[in-house]
This record gives sequence, C-alpha cells and structure tokens, in this order.
Amino acid sequence: MGSDQNPSRSGDAPDAGGTPLPSSAGTEAHHHHHLEQSRLPIWIALVLALLFGAGTALQSRVNGQLALALDDPFVAAAISFGSGLVILLIVLPMWKPGRAGLARVVGALRGRTLPWWMVLGGLAGAWFVTTQGLSVGVIGVALFTIAIVAGQTVGGIVFDLIGLGPGGRRPLSATRVVGAVLALAAIGWAVSAQLAGDAPILLMVLPFIAGIGASWQQAVNGRVKSVADSALTATVFNFAVGTAALVVVMLVHAASAGWPDALPAEPWLYAGGALGCIFIAGQAMLVRRLGVLLLALCGVAGQLVAALALDLLLPTADRPVDIATIGGTVLALIAVVIASVRWGRRKHALAPAEVTGGS
Repeated sequence: MGSDQNPSRSGDAPDAGGTPLPSSAGTEAHHHHHLEQSRLPIWIALVLALLFGAGTALQSRVNGQLALALDDPFVAAAISFGSGLVILLIVLPMWKPGRAGLARVVGALRGRTLPWWMVLGGLAGAWFVTTQGLSVGVIGVALFTIAIVAGQTVGGIVFDLIGLGPGGRRPLSATRVVGAVLALAAIGWAVSAQLAGDAPILLMVLPFIAGIGASWQQAVNGRVKSVADSALTATVFNFAVGTAALVVVMLVHAASAGWPDALPAEPWLYAGGALGCIFIAGQAMLVRRLGVLLLALCGVAGQLVAALALDLLLPTADRPVDIATIGGTVLALIAVVIASVRWGRRKHALAPAEVTGGS
C-alpha cells in the first residue's frame, strides 16, 4: 500500500499498532511486522471474533424475517444496509477520530497511496445478500451455507498468503490447514440432515464466490481501517458502497416485480443494519490481529453457536435440533482452537502486499 504501511521503506518499522520500532545497528532493515501482542491478547481477539460471527447469524435471522414479511429479499437487503448507513452518518459527525479518519482516507485516495478498489468492500456485502435472494430459495439454506463457508475458507487462505490484509502475509501452517478442513467438515456435519436432492451448479457457484468476497471484504476493510486509524471510517465506506449497489439492484427488481404492499410494523425487523455496523467495524479492527483465514473460521464458529442458540430458544420450525447440528458446532469451535495455536506464539508476520493506486 502506501509508504506508511511498508516497513521495508524506512529504518523504523512500524508495529501492528503503528508505533515505530528502531532498526538495530549493523543489521539488515527490519522486513517483518510485529503483530499486536501487547495491545490485544489473542484470546480476547478470538472471543470478540466469535461474538461478531454470532452477530452475523442474528442479523441473518432478522433480515430473513424482514424479507419474509416484505416478500421481497432485495428491498429487505436495501433497508438493512441503508439503515446501517443512516446510523453511521449520524454517529460520524460526533466522533472526531472517525472524521479525521475520513480525511486520511480521502487524502490517501487522492495521493494514490490507497488503491480506489480497497474502499469497495461493501460490494461484497451487497453481493452476499443478493446471492441469498437468488440461491437460497432453490438450493436451500444448508447448501448455501456450505458454499459460503467453502468460499470464505479458500478466500482466507489465499488472501493471507498474498498479504492482502493489513497484518501482512501469513504462510500456511499445518495447524491452519487442519483448522480450515475441520471448519468445512463442521459446517457439512451441522447441516447434513438438511441436504437433499441435486442442486444446480450455477446456484452453488454464486454463494461460493460470495464467500470469497466476504473474505476479500474483511481484508480490504482492514486496510482502510489501517489508513484511517478508525474502524468507524472503514465501516462508513463499507455501508455507503453496499447501500448504493443494493439500491440499484432493488430498483431493477422493482421495475419488473413491483414493490411490497406495506412495511411491517415490528421494530425489531429493522435491527439488521445496526447489527451490521457492529460486526463489520469489529471485523475491520480484528483482521490485522488474526488474519483473514482465522477471522473467517471464528465467524463460522460464532454463526453456528448463535444459530444453535436461536434454534433452541427461538425456533422458527417444528424440526428439533439434532445431534449433527450440535456436533458440527462443537467441531467448528475445535477448528478455531487448532487454527489459532500457532498464532498465539508467533511474533512476526511478513509485510503486507505492496499495492499502488494504479493496481
């Protein structure tokens, strides 16, 4: 990215929190980043990532119910993103670090030290909810979830390897590979009872791409947060871009299918945007500490735990929770523990991939 992001360009290499570290006399330039060990212990980062993953599941339940009430998933998605953007635009003028971060990002875009496409993370969120409307009704929630998780896992591995996230390149290790495989097995086990019939290949590919996009979104939002030094700023860009994209999709769909007859009266159906503000900002804050893959695995585990809790406490169907769902949730948590073992002891990561405004 810019010169302030690459420690190989100066004698004083910044650590993950941005604090300059003096280079040792008589040695080569410091070519690796120090991860944020002192600022945020790994176990706290993991717990927060699990909670944000749970927030994703809760948001999916809320948005799903709103889509059912409206009988229009595209309008529901636009309402969710749009309400989140309204909340952020209200908070931004009152939060000085967010305003300063906005100026930093605009300056970095003008100076081409931040590529313009890195502020488009919200497009991945818009694509995610669009694929829900296109795929879930045909292939079912189970296959959709498996395709999403597979895409997130593959994306997490690739983007960590190339160093797209702000924490730098994170080479593959045995524990991370095992954790990724276990996460895929966990989601497959958790939804195995729901799998039935043949699914169109195209409608499996769409959510798979959306899963890769979700990992890309976390990585680029983290880079924007790194430039802005404000998770709020990164979240504003995410919601602004996503809302714009979804409004276009909504208008195109409404031109052929019409508009919903009426808006539902239940206030809680409009909480999806507020939930999204919380976990998108949280993920932008944590991706530098955990890396794209481990953050994605925590999200998977958090979603399974929350989904299990919601099914037990607030069921929406008569089908009881089965042993596969419980076993898959436990296996997902084990996958996170295994994948995070090495990172709990590791002190360095390679520098982030160098990207320029012309990339």
